[in-house]
Amino acid sequence: MSLDGERPGPGRCSNMSASRMASLRRRAWVIPVLSAVLALSACGGGSLGGSGGSGGGGGAASGPVKIGLSVPKSGVYASLGRDMEQGFKLYLNQKGNKLGGKDITLVETDEGSGPQTGVPATEKLITQDQVSAVAGIVNSATAAGLKKTFVESKVPLVVANAGADGLTTPPSDYIWRTSFKNSDPGRAYGKKVKEELGDGSVYLLGADYASGKEHLAGFKESFTAAGGQIVGEDYTPFGTTTDWQPYLNKVRTSGAKAVFVFYAGAEAVNFVKQYKQFLAGDGIQLLSFGDLTEGTALEAEGAAADGLKTVLHYSDQLDNPANQAFVKAYADAYGGATPTAFSVQAYDAAAVLDKALAAADGTSGEAIGKALGTVSQVDSPRGTWKFTANHDPDQTFYERQVVTRNGKFVNTVLGTVSAS
Repeated sequence: MSLDGERPGPGRCSNMSASRMASLRRRAWVIPVLSAVLALSACGGGSLGGSGGSGGGGGAASGPVKIGLSVPKSGVYASLGRDMEQGFKLYLNQKGNKLGGKDITLVETDEGSGPQTGVPATEKLITQDQVSAVAGIVNSATAAGLKKTFVESKVPLVVANAGADGLTTPPSDYIWRTSFKNSDPGRAYGKKVKEELGDGSVYLLGADYASGKEHLAGFKESFTAAGGQIVGEDYTPFGTTTDWQPYLNKVRTSGAKAVFVFYAGAEAVNFVKQYKQFLAGDGIQLLSFGDLTEGTALEAEGAAADGLKTVLHYSDQLDNPANQAFVKAYADAYGGATPTAFSVQAYDAAAVLDKALAAADGTSGEAIGKALGTVSQVDSPRGTWKFTANHDPDQTFYERQVVTRNGKFVNTVLGTVSAS
């Protein structure tokens, strides 16, 4: 779901006082889940050791390199965390538990449902486990709350889901992302929707928090730039809305030809079922970001999702050799399971760390962070992509539609979309 998922001592935070580190360890995080920015005390510019062969964190070059994996293992996002963990571990297993030719010790932690749990749990990967890099993070507020820690500690974080637009602005050697920026999928889709609807207008509806607003803003920008008309816009209370009928009635009376939404997880399931019951019969098309029908959400929606169109950077139905091999390997490794976008984002996080460790002048966080800047191209199941100047993926987005295939609902690929 797009909500938007460390080491003091001689080589990492030598300038930090004992009292400050003790304060960092015992701080009780009481942070609103919807917070987009979280101020953290962290390693204040301490030395990380050299970028040479025996660099800091994760041990000397001759020993295993410690890599952290922070994903939800409990709470509302546990299913996303499971997919991300499986994607990351699949890549690692395919490489014989090596990245960049170096043995890896994987240190895992439970991000939980939000920054209250995710920030301190992930910090410990640096302050206690002394990892050289971390991958994962589902929640955008958690990622925002960790940004300062990773930058000041000079330990790279490869974000494998959290999509907050501001997370990679300005860019840093220590913040990279293999998922997407929240506004990008909708921005890519807006022009295509205008072409498909002709003179038809659109109503916007989404969860009332940063990710929901950023997703809809991207769509609104490109749809209106292409000449489209937005006739209404509502944001529903996040995590507490169970009855969408009042909002669906507003869509019905607006004259809109389609409604573009952002919902994920349990909210996606409930919304799709109520749309099917209250609005689908009126001929008003439902369009969305791909989380609406991804993974376990689609399984729970069943026939209610049949025919829905979404935009996303991945589908297990993509017809390319890399994806075909990935889908088979994933199913073989995990009892026939089908990979999701969350799986691919974490698989690719492992892939970029593999490339960076192969190129890095040492195994310190500083060396790996600099080497991530040399990663030029990733041959992914989603299709080939590369990092932008802001360290987000420059990637293809796909228009998808839910259809039945071999007795199962899947997101078939209709084509590619682009805001340009």
